[in-house]
Amino acid sequence: MQIQLTPRETELLKAVAEAANKIGVPAFAVGGFVRDKILDRPTKDIDIVCLGDGMALAQAFSKLFHPTPPVALFKTFGTAQVKFDDIEIEFVGARKESYARHSRKPEVSPGTIEDDQNRRDFTVNALAVEISVSHFGNIIDPFGGLADLKNKILKTPLQPAQTFDDDPLRMMRAIRFATQLDFTITPETFKGIQQIANRISIVSQERITDELQKIMMTPTPSKGWYLLKEAGLLQYIFPLLLQLEGAETLDGIGHKDNFSHTLQVLDNVSRSSNDIWLRWAALLHDIAKPKTKRFEPGFGWTFHGHEVVGARMVPKIFTQLKLPLNEKMKMVQKLVALHLRPISLTKEHVTDSAIRRLLFDAGDDIESLMQLCAADITSKNQNKVRRYLQGFEFVKIRLQEVEEKDSIRNWQPPITGEMIMQIFDITPSKQVGIIKDAIREAILDGDIANDYDAAYAFMLKEGAKLGLFPIIK
Repeated sequence: MQIQLTPRETELLKAVAEAANKIGVPAFAVGGFVRDKILDRPTKDIDIVCLGDGMALAQAFSKLFHPTPPVALFKTFGTAQVKFDDIEIEFVGARKESYARHSRKPEVSPGTIEDDQNRRDFTVNALAVEISVSHFGNIIDPFGGLADLKNKILKTPLQPAQTFDDDPLRMMRAIRFATQLDFTITPETFKGIQQIANRISIVSQERITDELQKIMMTPTPSKGWYLLKEAGLLQYIFPLLLQLEGAETLDGIGHKDNFSHTLQVLDNVSRSSNDIWLRWAALLHDIAKPKTKRFEPGFGWTFHGHEVVGARMVPKIFTQLKLPLNEKMKMVQKLVALHLRPISLTKEHVTDSAIRRLLFDAGDDIESLMQLCAADITSKNQNKVRRYLQGFEFVKIRLQEVEEKDSIRNWQPPITGEMIMQIFDITPSKQVGIIKDAIREAILDGDIANDYDAAYAFMLKEGAKLGLFPIIK
């Protein structure tokens, strides 16, 4: 069997074969490139392993193609990298590895192609393709990886305990590949993860979060989160999420399992958006429910204020997960804080003021907020779901009507603090804030128009209440 290459891939790999022949080293394409070509998945990265000096092979190859930028050599790691437009080729010598218990950084020594395949994480990633003048494209499959690809299963080349103990990040990669490729992890392999899940503690948070980000961008990310829970990894990497699990009953009144609900919301959002930060907002929208859960006799379970408490938790969660503390984090925080608001507006007689305030608070994230709120409707009662969705359509129309009339989205005050100080000839003070807030509230309540003249007249009245009068110069 041979893999199907694009004309550009064939051109580049034929040149690798020519360079390998010139310096007398056997070369192979390995790992994810081979797997993805067999699965007909798009791939941009080609890993080349040679029986010799990978940097020397890269330099011989670059003399044939003269890449721009030139070949990049990483002498510490014995690797080299060449980029051609959107294709990246990495060269390394075949190696064997041994690990110390306290670290996932291996001791490396030169090895054979068999040694290199033995150190791979899964059989589907242990496939190699000969890149030589005489045997170009032949597949080397010592562990039955081709059959595993066909059967859509993940298993380790060696004993699972050894594979995962050597490098515990492979446990995360197993979950990620199973989610990305929609594969099944074999029972023996999954049991190997469960047995040493605590070993994930030696892996850096950055590497763990990198795998979480890839899980979050899959078509059905809930599969990855369920597998993380069942494997015993979730309790180590994100115990807060695990606290959502379970449905408690008291006096015959129960509440839904917020873990499964959260993952359903995440999948709902993922069907309509590839925005990873909207997906994180879906995952975190109910994160504070365990902290706010109360039972009120005669009424039932409540989670009052969970949106406010949850929004406050977002920065700490992002810090712990080493996610970026930037505008994206603020967007997630905002969506968590506002996720209950649109549902409260699904009434026929909702006021313009309420719509204005939602537009003001959500700003450019209003569409994302509406997507999250629609995804949050997970009732098994289809009539209820239909009724809520109809209500959401009504809110969308009202949002559009009010925005066209009042231009509140991303609102900028028609009268600034600097203008107030100049007009009344005062320095920065509490009075400036009082007048600014009064103008904003009057506009949001619809008491005055959202324009300079109306705001100026209102400002004079509010200033007079505070004993301030315009200075005429």
